[in-house]
Amino acid sequence: MADPIFIGIDTGTQGTKIIAFNRATGRTVASAFAGYPVSADDHGSREQSPQLWIDAIRACFRDIFATVNPADVYAIGVSGQQHGCVALDADGNVLRPAKLWCDTSTVDECREILDRAGGKASLLATTGSDLAVGFTASKVLHFQKHHPDLWQRLATIFLPHDYINFWLTDRRCMEAGDASGTGYFDIHKRAWSPELVRAVDPSGKLAAALPELIAADQPVGKIRSEIAAEFKLPASVLVSSGGGDNMMAAIGTGNVRPGIVTCSLGTSGTLFAFSDRPVTDPNGELAGFCSSSGGWLPLICTMNVTVVTEEIRQLLGLDLKTFDAHVAAAQPGAGGLRFLPYLNGERTPALPRARGTLAGISTTNLTPQNLCRAAMEGATLGLRYGLDILRHQNLIPREIRLVGGGAKSAIWRQLCADIFGCSVVCPVNKEAGALGAALQSIWCLDHAAGHTTPLGNYTDPFIQLDPVTRTSPDPAAARAYDAIYADYLSLNTAMAPWKS
Repeated sequence: MADPIFIGIDTGTQGTKIIAFNRATGRTVASAFAGYPVSADDHGSREQSPQLWIDAIRACFRDIFATVNPADVYAIGVSGQQHGCVALDADGNVLRPAKLWCDTSTVDECREILDRAGGKASLLATTGSDLAVGFTASKVLHFQKHHPDLWQRLATIFLPHDYINFWLTDRRCMEAGDASGTGYFDIHKRAWSPELVRAVDPSGKLAAALPELIAADQPVGKIRSEIAAEFKLPASVLVSSGGGDNMMAAIGTGNVRPGIVTCSLGTSGTLFAFSDRPVTDPNGELAGFCSSSGGWLPLICTMNVTVVTEEIRQLLGLDLKTFDAHVAAAQPGAGGLRFLPYLNGERTPALPRARGTLAGISTTNLTPQNLCRAAMEGATLGLRYGLDILRHQNLIPREIRLVGGGAKSAIWRQLCADIFGCSVVCPVNKEAGALGAALQSIWCLDHAAGHTTPLGNYTDPFIQLDPVTRTSPDPAAARAYDAIYADYLSLNTAMAPWKS
């Protein structure tokens, strides 16, 4: 009898990655990627046709099943970019391109919803988050205002991963993790908030278009017969509840119980930790999401991580190896050079109008080595700011699991350990979102069969950590970075005029 295979789909902004995971061996046996563009304009609009996601999945399936027997597939899980707005009519047709998480064209709608909801404090008490312009709520109001004819045909509002689940199963539903990033979800009751839904749309149209909510361990259903036939999959293949990309990355890094923090060193940065209780930051700098594992996933997002190091690397004409060598050649603190890395503005701390700032320049410290180190330190100090917010909520990491492109750098891993004051390590499997989706599908399949095994019993055997990447803080450097971090906080205070 062949080993059971579980499929993890990770649909992101730039492309879709799919893995085939062998449960018996704990290994990824095949993977495929298909990219697609984002439609953008000068007013902040960032959109994609959901058909691009489906076409990419089909292309990846063809690649995967060229080497993996589709008859061996038991279940499928889906990870999707958070916050996107997918509008469907009663027949399941997509009404217009989906506005994505990175769309900033809905600032006016965001303010309007905040006013209707009674302000930031009222929103925080329900959703655990301030209403970021990237959240789904303002996209819904923008759709209503700018496409009134299409709005009249609205039957369902989905997030990207829910739309893919719908394509796979023909069922309209959603789970709490991704739903908690809409801006109209009550994280305490794990239910839609009637008051916030009315703040987005007093007409009741949105309320009628909200999908059914299901539990994280509950399958959406069996795969549609048409897709089973197209790819020669068994009719019994189950599709799990799935979740947003951060929620699935939490599962894919084993972050399903207290004590672990996942940190992504990508173009932007995220830090998130599992919690067994709802978490609300009174300052609104933390997103109090639910997890896709039955708990909560308080999350911090910074906008400037590898984008900063890449800009400096390209400015100096360095390859990655030479850039890292420059960082290693400089001392902690970069000779007094301080780089506030807000090239894209910043979400955490809340400085949306800020721009990058180089401070502490002298006649002796402006060297390529110090500039490279200051860029990497600045991006990492911003993440330390986010980590301190988690710590203030009593979410104390025993270790931090690093993912993303920056985590490949040994010197950056050491900087993280020194600046965070905590051991860091990288998972062996770099596709955290797709792996998390595959592991959640195993969990859902077993729960559908009557088992009640905790999700940690599925992640622990399969999440392998790379011992070569395990890095502990250097005590002297960690002490030095405490003082450097104080400089960073002082410089942030000076940026206060750029808060709005």
